[in-house]
Amino acid sequence: MDIIEKNNYKLHFKTELDKFADKLEKYVSTDNGDWSVKGFIDVYKNIYTISSDTKIVSKILEIHIFPQILQFADSIGYKLILAEKQNWYPDLSFVHKKNEEVKFAVDIKTTFRRNHKTAGFTLGSHGAYFKERDKSKNIQFPYNQYTGHYCLGVIYTRTDLSEDFPETEIYQVQDLLEEYDKPNKKVGEREVTTVKNLKSITSVIKDFDFFAAEKWKIASDKQGSGNTANIGSIFDIADLKNENGIFSQLGEEWFDEYWINHGSATMMRDGKLIKITTLKDFLEFKGKSDLWDKIVARTSNKKTK
Repeated sequence: MDIIEKNNYKLHFKTELDKFADKLEKYVSTDNGDWSVKGFIDVYKNIYTISSDTKIVSKILEIHIFPQILQFADSIGYKLILAEKQNWYPDLSFVHKKNEEVKFAVDIKTTFRRNHKTAGFTLGSHGAYFKERDKSKNIQFPYNQYTGHYCLGVIYTRTDLSEDFPETEIYQVQDLLEEYDKPNKKVGEREVTTVKNLKSITSVIKDFDFFAAEKWKIASDKQGSGNTANIGSIFDIADLKNENGIFSQLGEEWFDEYWINHGSATMMRDGKLIKITTLKDFLEFKGKSDLWDKIVARTSNKKTK
């Protein structure tokens, strides 16, 4: 596949993914912007609310939109392959039905707003499969077999802003009960609250922003979490949606080279050997200080000085 053909496939896929992302808010939201998922129900018609813990919310959101993702893949001529194991990259592999050489990696990334302007994701590992791109360790297909790598981003507001685990509630909904159903007062030792309808139950999240972005275009030059080898995203929501990351003016090649060498490349500074952990230092190390003005700041669309 030559570069023109590859770019044509990428352009078509990104255009369709953008359209798809734009439709998802209405699919998951009520008219006032609340999440339409209120909890889960048992055979006794008890509704158990969901914790606002990000891992729980993320998994349920993925399940919620998955039927739409299946339909989307089929509508644009791709088959969908899920990661065989939980920790494999990517979440979703789109393989063209007529040309299986064309593959796109899509990770679903969900997070809550830190404030009205900022949010952030981890964008996958810069370890084994990222460095050894013809290998298949912890990845569905070798990294270099993918035509492009994308994120389907989901940003939301948490109704409960505390970092603690709030105790979930149990409800019975009058509109769901038949005439012969007896309202439950307790489940075990826990009280059951009766409400008129499902909309009376407060959703744990609301105000969704869905967007599609090519992974390298929203990456920062910082790791995303602790000591793990994860690439961090930029934080400004407008820049995330506009694919205006720190590498976005430099190109994917610099993103690849920087993160392949992150933490292992070293340079001398003030007579000391230091690990290179910033893009500015890396460009200096490569003798490309003239490219500094193309580094886009991590939290705004202004270039670094």
